[in-house]
Amino acid sequence: MNSSRRNALYNFLSIILMVLTVGLAFVAGFLYRDRFGPVSGDLPILRQAYELLEQHGYNPMPNPPVLEYGMIRGMIQAYKDPFTSFAEPVQHELLSQSLEGKFGGIGVTLQRDAQNVAFVVPIPGGPAAKAGVQEGDLLVQIDDLVITGETTTDQIIGAARGAVGSKVHIWINRPPDNKRLDFILTREEIALPSVTSYIEPSDKRLGIIQVHIIAATTPNEIQKAVSDLQNRTATHFALDLRNNGGGLLESGVDTARLFLTSGSVIQQQYKGEEVKTFTVDKPGPLAEIPLVILVNQNTASAAEIISGALQAQHRAQLIGTHTFGKDTIQLVFELKDKSSLNVTAAHWWVPGIPKLGGVGLQPDVPLENADPQPDQPDPSIVAAIGVFFK
Repeated sequence: MNSSRRNALYNFLSIILMVLTVGLAFVAGFLYRDRFGPVSGDLPILRQAYELLEQHGYNPMPNPPVLEYGMIRGMIQAYKDPFTSFAEPVQHELLSQSLEGKFGGIGVTLQRDAQNVAFVVPIPGGPAAKAGVQEGDLLVQIDDLVITGETTTDQIIGAARGAVGSKVHIWINRPPDNKRLDFILTREEIALPSVTSYIEPSDKRLGIIQVHIIAATTPNEIQKAVSDLQNRTATHFALDLRNNGGGLLESGVDTARLFLTSGSVIQQQYKGEEVKTFTVDKPGPLAEIPLVILVNQNTASAAEIISGALQAQHRAQLIGTHTFGKDTIQLVFELKDKSSLNVTAAHWWVPGIPKLGGVGLQPDVPLENADPQPDQPDPSIVAAIGVFFK
């Protein structure tokens, strides 16, 4: 085994178990820490298998990143924790941006046609629209990334995004004659709302607040949504956490605090550390509004923190089905190539609620199916109207 390949293997082992800067942690954790870990043992069998494959395998060895990523995934599979995971650089960057609630971008939404050709729809007032990019323009290239049918949507989005104020060069083909045009755009800050809201058409007293992910901006977005709905016709509110897989732990805690007057939100414990309790120090600005929470089997993690804390204090009834039951916290460690290793590092629980893991929260108003069906009234919203007004 030559020295360059031996060095590649040693680099792989270092990348797995040596972390640099802690990134934005996701799912239920999302904490910032600087931690480093030593390589555990020499892994002689792995080295031997690598050498044998290199020496005797008929096919060429994969490129180092492909090989490393495959080995990391195999290690995680052997570790047997369903929430410890690995994300390649593009996926890690996109998720981090979603949790921050903003990114530097060119102001387009990306679509694919039946032949998987990428085309864009500019956002009014964004950098692309101001430069003259038009709806339906076919995206051909972004800087060095040549776009084909095999280029993934994540790869395209990752290439388009970058630091606010940075330049990006794009090429498009414009139908119907596919004229080639190019634009040099300056990325601007683009908001990624985590909340949408509306007045329920069947009863305009009910305001619906849909939370798609628990991001850093979520507590403020919820307050703005409630204020907007109150200025219209809403007097009662449904916080819709269906299909919300979680997000930032502390944003989940802060969201729960909006609706509570006192008491504990959750407790958490990291390995070898004391139990930490997150409490409510003062009445939240939304503590008095009439509220129910809509949940289903895909309500998880930080969304369960909100639901569980409000249910435990009898602040809001849960409507729907049992939730997912994810009561662990992940730390995200950013690796040298901007990929990330997401490690289950702690456990959380809501005081007064039995063990959550694998069971989930049980609704106060149970429904056989909590999700809307085509051409049918949404059963969860029908139930919310029943709780408030009938």
